[in-house]
Amino acid sequence: MKYVLVTGGVVSGLGKGVTASSIGLLLKACGLRVTSIKIDPYLNTDAGTMSPFEHGEVFVLDDGGEVDLDLGNYERFLDIKLTRDNNITTGKIYQSVIDKERRGDYLGKTVQVVPHITDAIQEWIERVAKIPVDGQEGPADVCVIELGGTIGDIESMPFIEALGQFSYRVGSGNFCLIHVSLVPVLNVVGEQKTKPTQHSVRGLRGLGLTPNILACRSTKALDENVKGKLAQFCHVPEENIVTLYDVPNIWHVPLLLKDQKAHEAILKGLNLLDVARKPELKEWTARTKVFDTLHDPVRIAMVGKYTGLSDSYLSVLKALLHASVACHRKLIVEWIAAGDLEDSTAKEAPDVYKAAWDLLKGVDGVLVPGGFGDRGVQGKILAAKYAREKKVPFLGICLGMQIAVIELARSVLGLHDANSTEFDPETTNPCVIFMPEGSKTHMGGTMRLGSRRTYFNVTDCISAKLYGNVSFVDERHRHRYEVNPNMISKLENVGLSFVGRDETGQRMEIVELPSHPYFVGVQFHPEFKSRPGKPSALFLGLIAAACGRLETVLHDNGHVRKPLTSAMSNGHSMMKIHQNGGAIKLSNGSVNGVYSNDMHSILPQFKTWSTTRANCIANARAHFVCKIGRFPSIIWKHSHYIVPCFLF
Repeated sequence: MKYVLVTGGVVSGLGKGVTASSIGLLLKACGLRVTSIKIDPYLNTDAGTMSPFEHGEVFVLDDGGEVDLDLGNYERFLDIKLTRDNNITTGKIYQSVIDKERRGDYLGKTVQVVPHITDAIQEWIERVAKIPVDGQEGPADVCVIELGGTIGDIESMPFIEALGQFSYRVGSGNFCLIHVSLVPVLNVVGEQKTKPTQHSVRGLRGLGLTPNILACRSTKALDENVKGKLAQFCHVPEENIVTLYDVPNIWHVPLLLKDQKAHEAILKGLNLLDVARKPELKEWTARTKVFDTLHDPVRIAMVGKYTGLSDSYLSVLKALLHASVACHRKLIVEWIAAGDLEDSTAKEAPDVYKAAWDLLKGVDGVLVPGGFGDRGVQGKILAAKYAREKKVPFLGICLGMQIAVIELARSVLGLHDANSTEFDPETTNPCVIFMPEGSKTHMGGTMRLGSRRTYFNVTDCISAKLYGNVSFVDERHRHRYEVNPNMISKLENVGLSFVGRDETGQRMEIVELPSHPYFVGVQFHPEFKSRPGKPSALFLGLIAAACGRLETVLHDNGHVRKPLTSAMSNGHSMMKIHQNGGAIKLSNGSVNGVYSNDMHSILPQFKTWSTTRANCIANARAHFVCKIGRFPSIIWKHSHYIVPCFLF
């Protein structure tokens, strides 16, 4: 087994996750099998109980693991299925060591950070690296490990010590360290400064780790004299110093690494030059180039609770992007805080209320994502009502499905106090109830989690057709509440159709409104299995309906063929849509930039983004904010032009 370790220095948010994913993709393109591990030094056992504002979205795996959003990047870039053990946290390590101590595994010895914690870290890495994640038998060839945080953080010290020991144990020919650092450019002098990286590498070397490759984040490519200075003071060969400069979208990053021959440096360090082939990235390159050909916009309203940080809905954004590419549309996301649509906002901040409703009325489709808690619920209900009454394409995910059911019960059935027991435990018309098997005393890991099977009990419906007319689908879940089965007959009598259910037939999974062009709610999270080139079926349906192409997508059991653009190869190509069943094919092509407005980033001044993971702020008169993963970009809209800034 070969190991590639990715660390970060100077500041957080430089893009270690995207860099690690891109390295994995590059090695996979060289014919190697790749797996990934993310190390998070926090004491939480997993990310399940963390606020999206604190740490971004919680990504859910097939086995029910609630993990860091970087594992979502790994799965999307490498098209693999990871396990909960691929996310290592301080909490998991300490818990495993303490459990061993309680069992008496240490035979009365004094349990210490060194060697017991450090040994546990190394054993965990070796064990998990051998788990196949690509559907093939046997372990992968290379394991890419990302160490979260920044070199020098006190909480990551045990991991750095363990990785130092680990690199010595496996040998230099089996271990390659890539250090991602910052080379800032001071506006005053316009000069690239190497001192932050020098100090970061010095700190890393002082902790027992020596980088083989430097990946330097900067606004532009490094000057040759800057590379020479870094090579001299950081003791890294000049050919092993690559620049991760600003690019239009993150799909360019693997190509950036390839162009600078980063794969050759990695393969040389791992003694794999004779085994690996030249990287094959034609499809990825074509998909990236097609970005420039997408001009016709599709506007989707994201009505949520955590709109102040787009990382809270990262996988949803990616799934929308994959689907918009399949439909050859430029995605524009209109961020709408659900609370801004409520009557209370009309009284307290009428301008904000009017702006929110103006945005909602100007979109081509509405998406209400998952969430917890009662803040903004009434606004989400109003958004669902607007979409239902105005025949605007609608997709509700998890809580989004539940509020769609509540809205119909209130507006059509006349049950004005219809609600979820999550928000009103005393309601006399509980449309959504707590699941019987759930725990009301423990929060972490007690939801209905992971991949679960949904059976179509109605075959002639939009969802079944989008999935390729299969009899069932496997999608990932994360919820404590469900639609009340005792209310189903009443709801179906007024037009709702629960077309997908679990194996018992009692748990509602997919709901549609047949009288509506596209009104779909799902209890699961289809965004977690969307991939570049293989968009989620239901997101594809939303985008297709929003741009008037749903019938085309549904034609002939969901197969659509279309000539390629000039950016692709000659002839025809088909894009396979993620559907857990029969193939749905569309023309290839993509964009990895999401254009969006951010109503909560309006300030009386215009600020460009820093290299940290800060929110972008745009001018009140001209503001379009776009974020891909942890890399923000500003789209400045004024009158008749849109000027994109770079975002890696």
